[in-house]
Amino acid sequence: MAENNFWQDRRVFVTGASGLLGSWLVKDLLSLKADVIALVRDHVAVSPLFDDAVKSQITIVNGCVEDVELMIRILNEYEIETVFHLAAQTIVTIALREPVSTFTSNIAGTWCVLEACRRVKTVKRVVTASSDKVYGEQRELPYNESMPLLGQNPYEISKVCADMIARDYAKTYGLPVVVARCGNLFGGGDFNWNRIIPGTIRAALRGTSPVIRTDGTLVRDYFYVRDAVAAYLQLAQNAHREELRGMPYNFSEGRPMSVAEICRETLRVCGRQDIKIVIEGQPTSEIRKQWLDSSKAQEDLKWKMSYGLEKGLTETFGWYKKYFSGEYLGGKK
Repeated sequence: MAENNFWQDRRVFVTGASGLLGSWLVKDLLSLKADVIALVRDHVAVSPLFDDAVKSQITIVNGCVEDVELMIRILNEYEIETVFHLAAQTIVTIALREPVSTFTSNIAGTWCVLEACRRVKTVKRVVTASSDKVYGEQRELPYNESMPLLGQNPYEISKVCADMIARDYAKTYGLPVVVARCGNLFGGGDFNWNRIIPGTIRAALRGTSPVIRTDGTLVRDYFYVRDAVAAYLQLAQNAHREELRGMPYNFSEGRPMSVAEICRETLRVCGRQDIKIVIEGQPTSEIRKQWLDSSKAQEDLKWKMSYGLEKGLTETFGWYKKYFSGEYLGGKK
């Protein structure tokens, strides 16, 4: 967790604030007494951001990251010091169906945010969200930050471009921006049920079979959202350092698991190992195996995880159990 007094009274702008990472980041920033301004494109009723206890403490601005004049207005009028740029279209299958909207959000959105940061001199630190997907297929694993960016499908390409644009703004304009590349995030508040962890937990709570739409052998690095938030906060606190400017950092547990393995582990945490998993075995264009080496972050930032997979899954199951019982956000069974 970040230093107790570092964020107090700092004005922080978060794009993508209603998403999984954004909503948890906003919550932690509030607990650290930051003054949070959140950009929201759509009112997502089930997002934790719109819980009364959260939204009553933040300033919400409605709009899109692709609107550079809006980005400039926000940074100017609210005298923003720190920017977390998280807004993106994050679903690989949506990107395959509609690449243009993904490119617009992920690429144009990034240069608009960074151009606004360049023009508004109150901004002292910027963290942009990249992805492990930028590395594409590599001969050796785990990924480290010195590897080339070989992403190929629309989603991967969009993140490669955003990643490179961020690093270019650091090099060309001296913008104090750093880049975070995380593994597959999971945690309470993710309502994309096609993702394996929330989908499996919902199935477990309903007593139905979770469905794996591939053959179950894809290998990924699963990273609890609260560990990711702590990583982003720590990265932001160091973004002013000259030697970090424009640098990418990997964050993950470094514990590769197949989709079938994480599904079984999730069922175990839910206490429903009796439920049968349905594996459809459909073909996919996604990268077969990927996981990250986070040793650079550990060395440069003294970063380490506080939760990990086991505790993260336990907390996530508890969150959804309360949600489906109606305790969170008017949840429904």
